[in-house]
This record gives sequence, structure tokens and C-alpha cells, in this order.
Amino acid sequence: MIKRRDFIKLLSSAGVGMTAAGWSGFAAADKRRTTSAAAAVVPTIAGVKGRVVVIGGGMGGATVAKYLRMWGGTGVDVTLVEREPVYTSNIMSNLVLNGQRTVQSLQYGYGNLANKYGIRMMQGNVVAIDPVGRKITLADGTLLAYDKLVLSPGIDFETVPGLETAEAQAKVPHAWKAGQQTTALRNMIAAMPNNGAFVMSIPAAPYRCPPGPYERACVVADWLRRNKPGARVIVLDANPKIMAEPNAFLEGFALHGIQYYTNAVIDHVDTGSMSVYTNLGRVDANVINVIPPQRAGAVITDNGLADVGGRWTGVNVLTYEANHIAGVHVIGDASATTQPKAGHIANQEAKVCADAMVRAFAGKNPDPSPVTNSSCYSPITADTASWLTAVFGFDAATGTMKVVGGAATEAASRSKDNYEEMLKWFNTLMSDSFA
Repeated sequence: MIKRRDFIKLLSSAGVGMTAAGWSGFAAADKRRTTSAAAAVVPTIAGVKGRVVVIGGGMGGATVAKYLRMWGGTGVDVTLVEREPVYTSNIMSNLVLNGQRTVQSLQYGYGNLANKYGIRMMQGNVVAIDPVGRKITLADGTLLAYDKLVLSPGIDFETVPGLETAEAQAKVPHAWKAGQQTTALRNMIAAMPNNGAFVMSIPAAPYRCPPGPYERACVVADWLRRNKPGARVIVLDANPKIMAEPNAFLEGFALHGIQYYTNAVIDHVDTGSMSVYTNLGRVDANVINVIPPQRAGAVITDNGLADVGGRWTGVNVLTYEANHIAGVHVIGDASATTQPKAGHIANQEAKVCADAMVRAFAGKNPDPSPVTNSSCYSPITADTASWLTAVFGFDAATGTMKVVGGAATEAASRSKDNYEEMLKWFNTLMSDSFA
């Protein structure tokens, strides 16, 4: 069992989840695997050479780009293509809704990746992938050749009936990608009347951040309880049960008086009457927060890479190479694995992927037994939090990552100490990916 304080210790090691198997003769690279990111220097390693293009600069993309340079050295040429000038963390973004953080406080630039690690940054949209010719095309016509391509585009959203237009989405923001919608939802909550109703929905799994919607319900309910007398939070969950940290959230729901309904499937939303129509009936609200069903980012679906349910990409978890397209690796939320879709896991998958690619450039096989760790904290009130962790190990019989010990570990109860540790965990995680 991993104790909560060990989360930060695990992250502080650059090589979390990695082994040095197959790296005899590359002592410098092995040493980098146990050196903190703050002391990182891109080494020169004989015999390791290749071109990698990374699409998407979130937790997965930033981490894989950084560690390719740290572990592969100057011979690994890395280009990172990202549409936005900064990354806005989805982790901790629920605290924007109760006024404890701003969106700006969750933004991270790419200067360190370029200046410290020599990663070539390009801002733009990818419009085509040629896996045979091993090149990609940007919207401005730029062509980028690669030996290996990493896709880490995160998620896009399915359309919810009644929310097809930009006007409707402005009235009912999902705020499941941190940014303008997060601030808009915060303003809607702040403007709610006393005795009002905040109604939110949770899509059927898989979706980004399994505990995130329940955390949001608790954070919003806690703020309303203290600022809007009589206000209610109603949660419509398409799943049959709470998908993560059930003990913490059941306690939190009871504490805040949250009305929680399982197997609640949305039929449509009427933004005129501010009503949600479900298989359980109609629910009226002052503020509606529908979190839509999700799929891999458009670069996956537009290029025929969504081979799992038409929504995700199946991968070999030893390398994160797509099952049906050689040389293309998919990490983070867009991939279909037995691991949760979460920022910490994206960071971990990125390291396994980087390790496998550097080994391949050196003519070696991937680590046959990778290990990843999924850890997260969840605020339950403005000053208490819970936590969840699971260690995943490769299972050769199934070719999947399985939870070591069979189940995740959950905090015994929410506490102020957990809340303080949450802030340290977040800062350490973000530093590991972007600093």
C-alpha cells in the first residue's frame, strides 16, 4: 500500500515506473533516470538518434517531449506541436468554481521545454498524418517528417441533444476543459439565488478524471451551503455507482446534502426552460452543468486512428504504439488502456513511451515489465481533501496494465492534512511535466 506522502516522493524521481533493464553501456542515460527534473541537463549519448514529433502539449505531450531529451540526449530531435500558447491544467480547475483559484493560476508555458531541453516548439493545427511517408501536415502547409510520432491530443466531446449550438453551450457550459468555460461556470454559480438548484450530469465511463465530477459536486455544494442558503446540488450520474473514491464522496454527499441519482441518462436539455430531461424524469435548474460523453481529440478520429469503439486508440502498453499503425504512439486520455484517463497517468504513460522510444533508437527492446502509478487528491470542502492511488504493473498474459494488489487505495477520511498535501502533489506533478 502506498501512503499519501509517498506520492510526492515517487514523482520527485524522474524515472518513476521505469527500470534500467537493457541499458548496459548507457550509464549516463541510466543516471538521468534517477535525477530530479530541476537538475536536468540534456546529455550526449552515443548510438541514440531519431526524430520525434509530438502532437499535443498537455500532461502527456509535454512530459514525453521533456523525457525524450533527458533520457535520449542530444541525438533525439524533438518537435512539439500545440495549438495553444500555454497549457491550462484541468487538475485543480474545480477550485476555480469556489473562488479559491483562477484559471490564470493553472496556466503553464513552454519556455522551459524549449530553453532547458532544446525542444522545438511549433504552434499550429495538424490537418493530416501520413503514417506511410512518416510526415504530418499543419494547417499552414508546413510538413514535418518523423521517425516516430506521438499523439497526445486529450479529449473532444460528443454532442448532447439541445446543446448543439454555441449559444446553448454558453448557457450550459461543461467546463471539462479548463479555460473560459470554467470562469463562466464560476460566475453562474456565484449569481445563483438562494434556494436555487445546481444540476450537473456525469457521462458513462470512460471519461476524463474518474473522481473529477464527484469532486466538483462537493466543491460547489460546499460553497453554496456557506453562501446561498437553501441552494441544492443535484447530480445525475449515467453510471451505476460512484466511479472513484466512493467512501470519500458518499461521506461528502451526505455532509453537503447532495441529491445523487445513478443510472440517470440524459435525453436532452432545454436551455429555454433550463431543464434537463432524463430517463428518470425532468429536472429544473438555475445552473446546469452537463459533462458530455467524450472521445479522443480530433486528430485521432479525423485520421482513422479511433479503433476502439470509434472513440479511442488501442495501444501496446509496452510502447504506446498504436496497435494498427507502426511508428505512431498514443498516450494520455486518447488511448484505450485499463488505466484511468487522468493527468497523473498521462505523465506516467509518457515516461513509459519515452523510455521505449529511446531504447528503440538504441536498437534495444522495450522494458518488458513497466510500472505506472495513478495518484490524485480530491477536495471535499474548501480546506479538506481525500486521495486515491493505484499502482499498475504489466500483465504478460493479457497484455494489459493491472492494478497491483487488485484494488486502488483510498484515504480513510478527508482531512486538512490531505488538502495541504494535495497542493504539494499538484506543484510537484506540474513541475515534473513543465519545469
